[in-house]
Amino acid sequence: MLGLAIFFFILAIVAAVFGFGGIAATSAGIAQILFVVFLVVFLVTAVMHIARGRR
Repeated sequence: MLGLAIFFFILAIVAAVFGFGGIAATSAGIAQILFVVFLVVFLVTAVMHIARGRR
């Protein structure tokens, strides 16, 4: 998921360089959403790992 966020971020940068503002804005929005979802999943996983403890 983080890989997809990075991909859309790079796509947004390339689109902005070539002057495609709409595509750049959409790609940046998708990248932000994917990054937030990644952070939520990462934090939930980390909390679950800590809550279980070491065996």
